[in-house]
Amino acid sequence: MAKIFCIANQKGGVGKTTTTVNLAAGLARIGQRVLLVDLDPQGNATMGSGVDKRTLARSVYDVLLGECSVAEAAVPAAQAAGYQVLGANRELAGAEIELVSLEQREKRLKTALAQVDRQFDFVLIDCPPSLSLLTLNGLCAAHGVVVPMQCEYFALEGVTDLLNTIRQVHGNLNPDLQIIGLLRVMFDARITLQQQVSEQLKEHFGDKVFDTVIPRNVRLAEAPSHGLPGVVFDANARGSQAFIAFAQEMVQRVKPRRQPGAKG
Repeated sequence: MAKIFCIANQKGGVGKTTTTVNLAAGLARIGQRVLLVDLDPQGNATMGSGVDKRTLARSVYDVLLGECSVAEAAVPAAQAAGYQVLGANRELAGAEIELVSLEQREKRLKTALAQVDRQFDFVLIDCPPSLSLLTLNGLCAAHGVVVPMQCEYFALEGVTDLLNTIRQVHGNLNPDLQIIGLLRVMFDARITLQQQVSEQLKEHFGDKVFDTVIPRNVRLAEAPSHGLPGVVFDANARGSQAFIAFAQEMVQRVKPRRQPGAKG
């Protein structure tokens, strides 16, 4: 049974896509079967996985509208990345208007993913920064939310907004939804403010803060221009090593039924 997680934060520019792509590659590297779902019309997670969004024959747009299955639309990520991608492109921008008139409009993705539940250990959903019908589909499909955030003052406000959203979805649409953890990204230990905010997070959220910290890293920033996750582009970079460690921590935290090396 797949563990389905949204990578979400209502504040933009906090590294959601970088986290999604590199966590997918990190999990694949340690033997997990992974599907990445790109729910952002910009398609950055698609391109960052080495898939050209402009040439997609089928996309998450077609899946949401019921025109094809996840299995028919998913494609392999870049060579050596080791995971599958349900990609997105500009077509997805119009999906919200088309979804409004459909039955169970906020649960279309959940229904579609149920058909491939046994084919993957992890499904990672890259959500848009805004609270839209697309994001709602992601939250309704997920068992939990991973929140990447920078250790800066305004980031704390963004987390508060997201937690309120998650409570509403949990109460009204998806009782399984929970916070899996907060991931500190683009961290620079030389900056006193970042250290202070990091400590505040740990004091307030306790064990909901992942032990792994993702450092600010040039190689991670360069990787998307090569159409690769940083974990594949330069596996020895500090940022890549941190994401592999994060993948290991994630497996330990959620304990999926199928362990690496198991058959099935």
